[in-house]
Amino acid sequence: MRNSLIKYFSLTYAAAWICWLASREISSGTVPGSPRAAFAGALFLLGVFSPGLIALVLTERADGRGATRALFSRVFKWDVGLRWYLFAIAYMPTVKLLVALAYRALIGAWPRFGPEAWYVMAGAILISTWAQAGEEIGWRGYALPRLSDRFGLAFASIILGVIWASWHIPIFFFRESDLFGQSFPLYLLEVIPISIAMAWLYWRTGGSLLLVMLLHAAVNNTKDIVPSASPPATTSFTFSASLVGWLTVALLWIPAGYFILQMRRVRMLASDARASDVLR
Repeated sequence: MRNSLIKYFSLTYAAAWICWLASREISSGTVPGSPRAAFAGALFLLGVFSPGLIALVLTERADGRGATRALFSRVFKWDVGLRWYLFAIAYMPTVKLLVALAYRALIGAWPRFGPEAWYVMAGAILISTWAQAGEEIGWRGYALPRLSDRFGLAFASIILGVIWASWHIPIFFFRESDLFGQSFPLYLLEVIPISIAMAWLYWRTGGSLLLVMLLHAAVNNTKDIVPSASPPATTSFTFSASLVGWLTVALLWIPAGYFILQMRRVRMLASDARASDVLR
């Protein structure tokens, strides 16, 4: 199992980073909308989808077609109860609105709010949820049960948070990215509690990747209700960040602590992990 995880993470990092760096080189100086630019964009997306694609390939090779189907089927596990949909959609907006209230209490003024209308964010969540399968089949579907079988679900969610956050490092050096020059330590401290929340949701929904995908999409599309970015920023490996960013970290870790307490004795199966057989 240890070797399978090392192989998985090594291949996922290598595939994503090679695709992203190649995409950046190809797109440099290209005309937007040109075939060259389209190819660069496709290559970047291939890197984004590498966690799920590699998980499916490794599962097929190690356990066969039945295990691959079982893994993929969790993308469509929808019958889990309305409250979990509400949690997935409302988790990040609630954190961000509490950040705004905390900022107001500390500073005496409201922080800067993002320009996107709520219906734009809602539409983006609906559209992008399915794209998150490219990551979540791998991170939560493949890696999390195997880490959990070795370390327990609570510690596994923390380890996976570090790995997941670090996987994004090249993007911090792409000028066209909203992460360019931002504080990676702050980002790491935000991603780990989000990883903990995703593991908790995955456990409580009996292994539904669909709900984790929805939470992932909601985080991506509502995090800038109150933006944490610190413009202009030029150095990523620093703890220098905005007050909004640090308040976001603090308020993400409060529920994360509760989730860790609930998961402290939970283990997930590291086999094909059928949705009906997630816990032991």
